[in-house]
Amino acid sequence: MKAKVALQYILPHRACSRVVYWATRWRFGPWKHWLISQIVRRYDVDMSQAAEPDIRSYPTFNAFFTRALKAGARAPAGDADTLLCPADGKISQTGRIENGRIFQAKGQSYSAAELLGSEEAAAPYRNGHFATIYLSPRDYHRVHMPADGALTATTHIPGRIFSVAPFAVEAIPRLFARNERLVCHFENQHGPFALVLVGAILVSSISTVWDGLVVPPYASNITAREQRARNIRLARFEEMGRFNMGSTVIVLLPEGASVDATLTPLAPVKMGQRLGQWNATHPS
Repeated sequence: MKAKVALQYILPHRACSRVVYWATRWRFGPWKHWLISQIVRRYDVDMSQAAEPDIRSYPTFNAFFTRALKAGARAPAGDADTLLCPADGKISQTGRIENGRIFQAKGQSYSAAELLGSEEAAAPYRNGHFATIYLSPRDYHRVHMPADGALTATTHIPGRIFSVAPFAVEAIPRLFARNERLVCHFENQHGPFALVLVGAILVSSISTVWDGLVVPPYASNITAREQRARNIRLARFEEMGRFNMGSTVIVLLPEGASVDATLTPLAPVKMGQRLGQWNATHPS
């Protein structure tokens, strides 16, 4: 385990990720068929839920990895005030943001300000709630809206591209606040909320439905964009982005919303299931 962690600091993250980016888009039939079949077998991927279950029909490995679900494979839980899980995967952590700090794992924490890129952006979440969801290679890799929301701003933050697998999350301090990431800010009648799409080694390619491919290119400086004038509004349960390989998504909620206490670390989750509630009358 120590060797795996040490490699995270030594490996040339961006160079490795560029090679994988190219390899997952190579259309050479024998290569992409072999690679897809390896992932399906190794990670026991359930292709019966895919809109296209035939793995040989995908033109590239990335097309397979970002595959759509068939109609009815997921359904939004609850009513309009029920917050939805934005992705398939496993819970890494959930809980209250305490004085602006977010729990990572085993005594590790980081600040909302460093995650989002500024104290101003983090202010609404100082005593709010968070949910961190890890997407493994077997999971559906599109990210959906936990609630109705108007896009207000995005921030592309440069950084490392450490693995976000559980072993790395437990061992590398402030990992999510150090990795390259895209912060998407939304608001609705209840207040603001944010989705943070965190890149990871070999899998650091992120797209949104409004801008297409955002990462790469990798950032060298923090790039903040005001988005209100574009009038981009997405409905609860609607797709908002995708990881072109797997990674982690973090949901930040203001005080007054809650995350279900039943969502404990390593609990499997599905996109569309109940994540929490707006205007909670009791803490989770």
